[in-house]
Amino acid sequence: MAFTVTTLAWAAIAYHSQLQSAGELENVRSAIKWGTDYFLKASSKRNRLYVQVGDPVKDHECWTRPENMKTPRTVLMIDQNNPGTEIAAETSAAMAAASIVFRGTNRSYSRQLLNKAKLLFQFAKTHKGTYDGECPFYCSFSGYHDELLWASTWLYRATRRPTYIEFITEEATTATVAEFSWDLKYAGAQILLSKFYFEGQKDLENFKKQADGFVCSNLPQSPYHQVHMSPGGLIHLRDGANSQYVTGTAFLFTVYSDYLATHKQMVSCGNKQFKSADLMAFAKQQMDYLLGQNPRGKSYMVGFGNKPPTQAHHRGASVPKMSPNKVVDCSMSFVYWYNPEKPNANELTGAIVGGPDRNDNFEDRRSSSSMTEPTTYTNALAVGVLAKLTKHHAQS
Repeated sequence: MAFTVTTLAWAAIAYHSQLQSAGELENVRSAIKWGTDYFLKASSKRNRLYVQVGDPVKDHECWTRPENMKTPRTVLMIDQNNPGTEIAAETSAAMAAASIVFRGTNRSYSRQLLNKAKLLFQFAKTHKGTYDGECPFYCSFSGYHDELLWASTWLYRATRRPTYIEFITEEATTATVAEFSWDLKYAGAQILLSKFYFEGQKDLENFKKQADGFVCSNLPQSPYHQVHMSPGGLIHLRDGANSQYVTGTAFLFTVYSDYLATHKQMVSCGNKQFKSADLMAFAKQQMDYLLGQNPRGKSYMVGFGNKPPTQAHHRGASVPKMSPNKVVDCSMSFVYWYNPEKPNANELTGAIVGGPDRNDNFEDRRSSSSMTEPTTYTNALAVGVLAKLTKHHAQS
C-alpha cells in the first residue's frame, strides 16, 4: 500500500494541473489521504510500525467478501528488535511525497506527514534488516537499499535539506536496472534525482546516467534494449500482474520526458539519442495497448473500452452482496463464486488486470490470476500517464 501511495502522490505532484482539469484532483488527494491516515495510526509509536493485519495463508483459503471474512486478524509489526527496512523506508517515502501534495491545502497535516517520514527514515536507516513476515506473498527480492535511496530522495524533494543529499551521494547504494515496481525502486529515484541534476546539482550525474540506462533497457529502438516485448508490442517482464511493469515504465517515461523537454536534454543509448517525444510516444503506445490497441482488440481495464475483462480475480467483485452477518463456508466458497465461468457479480470499474502473457495470449478467467488479478499499484502508476495523455489529447 505504501508504494501505491508514493506513486499516486508523485502523479498528483507532477500532473496537478492535468488532474485538476480532468476533475480528478480531489479524488486523487482523497485516495492518498485514505492511505496516509492509516500510516499515521500504524506508526503512532516511535520505532514501531504495524505492517499487516490478517493471515494471508488463511485468507487465501476462503473466497469471500471482506465484509464477511472471519479469518484471523493477526497483527504484524516491525520494531528495533524485528526490523523491516524495506517497509519502514517505503512508508517514509509515501509520507514525504504526500506531504508535498497537501502542503498547499492542509499545512498542518503536511507537516505531520513530513515529521513522521523523517522518523521512519531514521528508523529504517538505523535498524537495518529485511522483514520476511509477509512471505510467501510479498517478499522482498531486491533487498532494502533501493527503498533507502527512494525514501531519502523523496525526503530531499520535500525538504531540500543537505543531510538527505549527503546520504544519497555518500551512503546510498544505487544500480542500473530495467524494472520499476513495488519491489525495485532504483529507477524511480534516479529519474527524480535527474531533475536536480538538470537544475545544476552536478554531483548527481551518475543518477542521470542510470536513468538513461533504464530508458535504454526498455526502448525497443535502443541498441541496449533488453526487456522482452510481446509480438504486439507490450513490455513483458514476468507473469503475475505484468501490467504493473507496463504502467510503471510508462509513468517513468512520461515524467522523464517532461524533465528532458524542460531542460532541453536527450537520452544517449550508445550511438543513438532519444528525444523527449520518443519517450512519450513509447509511454502512450504502452497505455494504448492496455486500453485496446493490441492484437486482440481488447481492453485490459474493467468496464472500459472493447471487450473488457469480466472475471477480475477479486473477491469483492466476484462475490454477490449478502448480509455481513452471513457465515460463509470457506470450503464451498470457491465452488460458489470462484470456479463458475461467468462474469463477476459486481463490476470493478477502472481496474487494470494483470494482462496477457509474453505472446499476447489472454484468458478472461478468475482462476487465471496472473492475467486477471488487479493491483492498486498498477492503477496508481497509470494515473499520471493518463492525466498527461488526457491533456495531450485535448490539445491535439
